[in-house]
Amino acid sequence: MTARRNRGVPRAWSGFLCVPVALFFALPQAAAQPRGDALVRSLDEVARVASIMLDGDVCRRIVSKAVTDQLFTRHPRDPWIGSDNYNVNQAAFIQIKKTLLRLGRLAPLTYDVNLWMPIEGRPGKVHLVIRNANEISQFWTWGSMHQDAHPSMSQVLASGTRVTVSEKPGMVSILTPVFDSMGDVVAIAEVAARRQAAPRENVK
Repeated sequence: MTARRNRGVPRAWSGFLCVPVALFFALPQAAAQPRGDALVRSLDEVARVASIMLDGDVCRRIVSKAVTDQLFTRHPRDPWIGSDNYNVNQAAFIQIKKTLLRLGRLAPLTYDVNLWMPIEGRPGKVHLVIRNANEISQFWTWGSMHQDAHPSMSQVLASGTRVTVSEKPGMVSILTPVFDSMGDVVAIAEVAARRQAAPRENVK
């Protein structure tokens, strides 16, 4: 009696067919947003890494003083002169943007890492230089090109230490210093998350 030929999957293919299944289970799966202290701990660890990974010297090259000065310029015929003439150093911007995006994938939850910078020659003023993928921020005023520094931001700039803020209902932010090669604090990374999803937060 001869063995019946298997008319199903050829033996040589069987290993390959297992690969997509294995890859599916190997891919990172979306995790539920942690609650309370667990969320804060996760964000704080991302913030700690952000202070190490972000290059303050590169951050300072993103926007020139001439550009930020125009943010405060009032022109009788062009009220939008600051935003119309806004420009960045593309190489520096892209380098930091990529780093922020990678930092935004460190933890298995939904959050953003944004870059804030003090405005040279304008004490107490800050500028949101890079806003990240989910548009989550506890401090940004929608449409604003510059704003007053929140007291917690001033604290980070002065002390060089991380600060946790849960002032806005349903949100938590870790503000962490960004250092240049001289060890000076030149920017702030905001690691921000919502305790619950708000997909229409910035829909106007």
